[in-house]
Amino acid sequence: MSAPVVVAEIVRSGFVEGHHYGSVVALDAAGEVEWAVGMVDAPILPRSCNKPIQALAMVRAGLDLPSELLALACASHSGEPFHLEGVRRILAGAELDESALQTPLDYPLDDTARDAVIRDGGAKTSLQMNCSGKHAAMLATCVLNGWSIDDYLEPKHPLQVAIADTFAELTGEPIDIVAVDGCGAPLLSTSLISLARAFRALAVADAGPERQIAEAIRAHPAFVSGTTRDELALLTAIPGSIGKAGAESCYVVALTDGRAFALKTDDGAPRVRPVLMAAALERSGVVDLDGVDGVAVRKTGELTLLGGGKPVGEIRACY
Repeated sequence: MSAPVVVAEIVRSGFVEGHHYGSVVALDAAGEVEWAVGMVDAPILPRSCNKPIQALAMVRAGLDLPSELLALACASHSGEPFHLEGVRRILAGAELDESALQTPLDYPLDDTARDAVIRDGGAKTSLQMNCSGKHAAMLATCVLNGWSIDDYLEPKHPLQVAIADTFAELTGEPIDIVAVDGCGAPLLSTSLISLARAFRALAVADAGPERQIAEAIRAHPAFVSGTTRDELALLTAIPGSIGKAGAESCYVVALTDGRAFALKTDDGAPRVRPVLMAAALERSGVVDLDGVDGVAVRKTGELTLLGGGKPVGEIRACY
């Protein structure tokens, strides 16, 4: 088994003061490995990158949501007002309210939204937690199928069994590890190669639930992340693309032509995630494709280091 390698340098005042270690894989249009660095064929925990695949299982189980709410089911949302209203709509459609959510109490991810809650005297809530869209969709799927809702996060629950079956099918490899994600839901392992292939399957689908998931992400990328997030900027810059970021610096993006990219850093630093994805897309020539805003793609990968409030360095990919 290969190991994580240096994928980025931390450069301050011309001096390389540190490194990020990680792994990156790029698939060509046929779904074969075009290039890879580091550990791309061993199990990882993709964290929230799994959400669109989990949502696929729910749609296969009968979940029928408007496109923007289906995108929210795939989301690690910022907790902006339209996200919270969307989660309430999903719950209301199942005749539930936010008390049914088993997400941990949290503030919104978005700084402005969080500050507004605190300024108004608000507290952490399950609704504001970034996974509440997924949890609301899980609850709605349970109600639709007559499954219990009190234990919907248990790995042996019919919902989670259906999700695991879909996950193994789409990734094309067995699930070696079932962990617990930050939101309390079962977290399924796969390799970076298989994660990229699963997203590729969504991106190239021309019909069915797979197509529904991809079209929801394409049509409503702000529902999948937030209005100020780098994921939104990247998906907007590459027409037809789908993607999802996750904790521990996981990231996966797939294009309509079948190309796909997945990465993870060993230290889990979120700051380097967009730097690495922008560099991967540039290495494979995506920034030069017709219709792609190459300037905007590159901008998502710019991370400037400050000294005395002024730019003095950068974090740069080195593959």
